Amino acid sequence: MQKLLPFIALALIGVVMMSGCQKKAEMYKVENYGKTAKGDQVKLYTLKNENGMMARIMDYGGTVVELTAPDRDGQFADVVLGFDRLEDYLKVHPFFGVLVGRYANRIGGARFTLDGVEYTLAKNDGENHLHGGVKGFDKVLWTAELIDTAHGKSLNLTYESPDGEENYPGDLKVTVNYILTDDNGLRIDYEATTDKRTVVNLTNHAYFNLRGDGDILDHVVMINADKFTPTDKGLIPTGELRDVEGTPFDFRQPKAVGLRINNPDEQLVFAGGYDHNWVLNKGGEKLTLAAEVYEPTTGRVMEVYTTEPGIQFYTGNFLNGSLTGKNGVVYNHRTGFCLETQHFPDSPNKPQFPSVVLSPGERYTQTTIYKFKSR
Repeated sequence: MQKLLPFIALALIGVVMMSGCQKKAEMYKVENYGKTAKGDQVKLYTLKNENGMMARIMDYGGTVVELTAPDRDGQFADVVLGFDRLEDYLKVHPFFGVLVGRYANRIGGARFTLDGVEYTLAKNDGENHLHGGVKGFDKVLWTAELIDTAHGKSLNLTYESPDGEENYPGDLKVTVNYILTDDNGLRIDYEATTDKRTVVNLTNHAYFNLRGDGDILDHVVMINADKFTPTDKGLIPTGELRDVEGTPFDFRQPKAVGLRINNPDEQLVFAGGYDHNWVLNKGGEKLTLAAEVYEPTTGRVMEVYTTEPGIQFYTGNFLNGSLTGKNGVVYNHRTGFCLETQHFPDSPNKPQFPSVVLSPGERYTQTTIYKFKSR
């Protein structure tokens, strides 16, 4: 029997190692998702945490295709808008779930001046430049790798934007990590470096619906901000930092989205609802709570933490029923909301706003966490 003990021990070690490999395989999954018009293979990556939460992200556009979260009874549902097929993501859509860059949000007049040089950008939003232009980061194939991190299972995405792409200066190297944490958070870490002075502002453009269907007017929102940046009719900030006190933009105490969204406030009329940047109450670049959303029917809660100075709250004002999403659901008016962590819109033309200039030798970094719980 003593002679057999070493062999038994080795066998047990083998079983444990195999079990560990199987468990790791269950936490990760990679599958082919289709091909682009150029014939490039697109892959879909699935991350799972120990609680059963799941995130599905594709390397095309760094797109969050699916994100599940538990309700108060522990039942999971997909809480992001999107499509069932790659073909629909390859068509024009309102940035469902994608990574946005080089510059998230709008740049007024589709131009900016840096170091005495004027850069003219694509006008893809009326007279303005929106979300990086005609072919922003949402329309490129990122290099992807699944890795383990101290925070959880991670999808590491990299992309090198060459000097002059969409007429932005500098060769910009970008890394984005999607991490599904075991406390039910989708953590997004961003990094970028450049070889020439440039501007950069990155975010994710997921549309959320914490009930999983219907409109989002009953969702109760808190935004940790005393001020917002009002806009002109083209949704370009005027440069003012306006107090939310006494306006429909005061979400310092939780309020239902639909409570004041149709008020005859000029700012709401300009945007057809909420589509504005809030100036977060922050003490530097620390990771702090920016917003919280509660859906009373399911009890789902989403907390948003960020190192960024601003957050764009958008209420799906341009959704109009023309798009059919996952499981045949028609995306009607205000069936999803966005909370895009960011620097302020049109910052390259607003020197009074926090700077978005990145120089050689510097590193752009930001972290955002969408954390889910229930009550």
